[in-house]
Amino acid sequence: MTILVTGARGNIGSQVVARLHANGQPLRASSRRSGDLGLPPGVETVTLDLREPSTFRAALDGVCQVFLYAEPDGVADFLKAADEAGVRKVVVLSSNTVLLPGADEDPLARHHRVVEDAVLASGLPHVLLRPGAFASNALGWSADIREGRAVQQPFAGSQVAPVHDSDVADVAVAALAEGSAVPEAVPLSGPQSLSFRAEVRVIADLLGREIHVRDLDRAEAAETMGRFVPPPVLASLLDQWEAGLAQPADTYATCEPWTGAPARTFRQWVQENLDAFGGTPVR
Repeated sequence: MTILVTGARGNIGSQVVARLHANGQPLRASSRRSGDLGLPPGVETVTLDLREPSTFRAALDGVCQVFLYAEPDGVADFLKAADEAGVRKVVVLSSNTVLLPGADEDPLARHHRVVEDAVLASGLPHVLLRPGAFASNALGWSADIREGRAVQQPFAGSQVAPVHDSDVADVAVAALAEGSAVPEAVPLSGPQSLSFRAEVRVIADLLGREIHVRDLDRAEAAETMGRFVPPPVLASLLDQWEAGLAQPADTYATCEPWTGAPARTFRQWVQENLDAFGGTPVR
């Protein structure tokens, strides 16, 4: 039976597709624009837009499991169609923000909470993957680092446990396996608590040069980031980062219990993506 992977253009979805394909699993990769997804040869692709119910039938035909990117618009109708099509499990890429106090009012958490609530209401067997901060968030600094400018980061001393995209993809594939022991809700963290300033030091060490960090306060962050981040989302981010100044981030929820492999470190992620910062990657 076929596995449907939504969001196949994304960092996680594309890796889930590649792993399933390498394992010989019949699968179908979907996106709102299915053309030119850059996937391995032989992977079936289909257009799927949760806001367009007319795209559901072709996407779900013969599908037994779904890897679902968290998109609130149309998700309840899609899950109803999935149930009617005989889907037996849904694995959701959610977020650990749903566990924050006041998650129902938080714009970042609410996006994922709506999807999780729809999955629970559907009655479909499910796994909710709840990763924290991605290591790939560091790409937001890449242009400044390539150009030799200081990294501008609000609350640079805030600590996170950056999780490698590949670890999340590995857990997703484990959750989609027959007889999987992955539970219904899985928080995921990286193996180390690092401040943003410490993350920049890792990048600097691998590039072999100094990178300065300019620590922004809330007012400076609002002026700098407010030009491209909606105010409610920015307020949520700043609240999370400010809270992260108080203590190290939790690192108990790594991928290892579900994949059997140690969690990848932030340093590994930087080594693999050093070209984004003007260096030579090690893969």
